[in-house]
Amino acid sequence: MTAKWNKKDAITGELTFEIDQKHIQDGLDQAFLKVRKNITVPGFRKGKITRPIFNKMYGEQSLYEDALNILLPDAYEAAVTDADIEPVDQPQIAIEKMDEGKPWEIKATVTVKPEVKLGDYKGVSVPKQAKRVYAADVDKQIEDMRQKMAELVVSDEPAKKGDTVVIDYTGTIDGKEFDGGSAKNYSLELGSGSFIPGFEDQLIGHKSGEDVTVKVTFPEDYQADELKGKDAEFATTIHEVKVKELPELDDEFAKDADEDVETLDDLKKKVREDLKAKKSQEAQDAIEEAAIKAATENATIEQIPQAMIDTEIQQQMDQFMGNIQRQGIQPEMYYKLTGTSEQQLRDQFAGDAETRVKTNLVLEAIVAKEDIKASDEEIDSELDKLAKDYGMEKDAVRKALSDDMLVHDISMQKAIALVRDSAVEVKDDKKDSKTEDDKD
Repeated sequence: MTAKWNKKDAITGELTFEIDQKHIQDGLDQAFLKVRKNITVPGFRKGKITRPIFNKMYGEQSLYEDALNILLPDAYEAAVTDADIEPVDQPQIAIEKMDEGKPWEIKATVTVKPEVKLGDYKGVSVPKQAKRVYAADVDKQIEDMRQKMAELVVSDEPAKKGDTVVIDYTGTIDGKEFDGGSAKNYSLELGSGSFIPGFEDQLIGHKSGEDVTVKVTFPEDYQADELKGKDAEFATTIHEVKVKELPELDDEFAKDADEDVETLDDLKKKVREDLKAKKSQEAQDAIEEAAIKAATENATIEQIPQAMIDTEIQQQMDQFMGNIQRQGIQPEMYYKLTGTSEQQLRDQFAGDAETRVKTNLVLEAIVAKEDIKASDEEIDSELDKLAKDYGMEKDAVRKALSDDMLVHDISMQKAIALVRDSAVEVKDDKKDSKTEDDKD
């Protein structure tokens, strides 16, 4: 079969193709076997009518629609292959001719993947990334460790920001208690921002044993509709004020903080190395993001089909929902907990869906231009990685993924690496001079 492709614009065209008589007869035979099951004719048991009798009574053309439905999927796929196009949406099918004894002519209006005109993607300029680790960075990390290892000690002093208070509270609006507005022996770190704005500030300066009337206004964007913008009072009793008691900055602290070190100097050295690795990875990620963005912006795509954008949004939705369901949270529960809806989540993913689609199209174009392939060793390594990431047996992962999927993903990763590794970091004189070098 020869298919004819008549391109109409950047993303649509008409695909004309035929179904020959041999295939038509096969389709008619299958259609007859399907429909005769439900036909009762005098002289025949139900479903046993012969083909000549059927044709005489109903006419062979009565089988055309069923035969076409049977034949069309394979015929369309063969035409797509023959025309060497990449559809991205369901076609609109029109029947041109279905004359008896002749090939059937079909015309499909098809939306296809758009052409990508690549611009510069090798050696693109990206902002120079800071990789240097300073003494202040190490000190801050050590201090964070101290804060996490701090013990809470009961104090008779007035509560201050950073202290933890143990409280009872009962909330009312217009003198009436409301659901979720009360608790007993609740531990609240002042300054954590855990409560409604203004609540924690009003407990600062008060001691254990004191009663405090806290007056607040619920924010207009509060998740509970019945509380939005409402003025409330919380009758609050402070049972205890607890302050953080930090450990001494010595070798004992170092050993408690990390079992792999013996001294404070060892801990600082290890923290420095960890920070260097972290900053290096962050720099690598930033370079990759900037390089891919530049390569995408340098490319020209006349028009992106809405079907591709819709598919991208749905894939993001499915991936997100799959992740939360693996955590034991069903979609209905998620929407209730977050005060959102399916449409709001869809709108969130729609925000940059077109950019994500364009980026993927550009990377695929780079794969094609560079003739990037995936070796057997790379496929095997990817399977190992996926099995580890998802906690599955390698054979199970292999069965779940087709060769085309694996090759596509690996090729895209290699295209990303090509763009990233060829990028040139350029210093921005307006930025802090700390980005000038990568020394310790």
